[in-house]
Amino acid sequence: MDEQGAAVSGSRVLVAGASIAGPALAHWLRRRGAEVTVVERAPGLRPGGQAVDARGVAKEVIARMGLDGAVRAARTETAGAHTVDVDGNVLETFRADDHGGDGYIADIEILRGDLSQVLHDDTRDGVEYVFGDRIAELTQDADGVDVTFASGERRRFDLVVGADGLHSALRAMVFGPRERFVRHLGLVLAFYSVPNEFGLDRWFIDYQDQESGRSAGLRPIRDATQAMAMFSFPSADFDVDYRDIEGQKRLLRERMTGLGWLTPRILAHLDDTPDFYLDQVAQVVMDRWSKGRVGLIGDAAFSSSPMSGGGTGLALVGAYLLAGELAAAGWDPEAGFAGYEARMRSFVEANQEIGRLHVDSRVPQPDAEPSPELDMEALTALVERAINGAELPDYAGVPDSGAAKSSARP
Repeated sequence: MDEQGAAVSGSRVLVAGASIAGPALAHWLRRRGAEVTVVERAPGLRPGGQAVDARGVAKEVIARMGLDGAVRAARTETAGAHTVDVDGNVLETFRADDHGGDGYIADIEILRGDLSQVLHDDTRDGVEYVFGDRIAELTQDADGVDVTFASGERRRFDLVVGADGLHSALRAMVFGPRERFVRHLGLVLAFYSVPNEFGLDRWFIDYQDQESGRSAGLRPIRDATQAMAMFSFPSADFDVDYRDIEGQKRLLRERMTGLGWLTPRILAHLDDTPDFYLDQVAQVVMDRWSKGRVGLIGDAAFSSSPMSGGGTGLALVGAYLLAGELAAAGWDPEAGFAGYEARMRSFVEANQEIGRLHVDSRVPQPDAEPSPELDMEALTALVERAINGAELPDYAGVPDSGAAKSSARP
């Protein structure tokens, strides 16, 4: 094998996190020839979760992965969305085929857990997965990174990448405390699965109370006997531990009191749901996504918040570009991480701006000056940059084991 191939085959990469960004990165690292280990603190893949979307350039990444069939087979198959008033009367309708499938309801919409499963199925035969463990300590030098796991095992890697989400432990360990990077946008989002006793049939229903800034919604999923409940409420002082589930449920009940619509019926299932989630709507803003031989990807590096609709696209595109840039640089971390950041920065900033605008449109600002009218031309350009604003090089000449080796399961 040539020198480039030898360098590739000798690259050992540890990825922290097995949700979406981690397994997607593992796919591309493996195809570029690296030996990949993914460590996940949870005992297994987390099922369910909110619906996530792939638009524009992210769909091209899925196609290049050889996973278009598998991803589409696992879609929620949501036909569109209705916004309704407190009595359930339809105010506005959005369809999944609007704007070529890249509109408010995306053509590719899939539960986070289902996409994670597709990516894990694709990579599990060629990637080492370690569940129920985490990075406890790491030290890096010019030639590699020494990692001590919580289990006590010690190993050395050439590179370490954190794909462990908004509350990234690796980011805190290497870059500093979360308060330095996490920007709370003043909104809290909760979702959980409920029995579909509401007659939901492939249409997402969204009720927004403009006066209080609160919302409630019901989203269809592939299992027609179930639905995904969604709530949001403004909160400038969110201080509930993200691991204190019972405290979060109490907070949700308090904040949803008196909302109306179907809210009481949806809340009645709160204690029985197997997959409750509540957290602040937040973004991660960092000047750099790497330090030496340690880098970050996905929400750990550049969360755009669920309100952007672009977090999954950022993870998928980021995985393609990070693996490609590292391989193109002969696995030199300084050059590889620099190329990745240069290619991703504008794309990230556009999606984060979309997220902030969406939150601002939902959260009442009683003492604020009236907002100037939106420049629709500028907004259209911003949306286009958020959907298609990342160039995907072919990386000709860079080793690629080929999509034929990816286990795309239709």
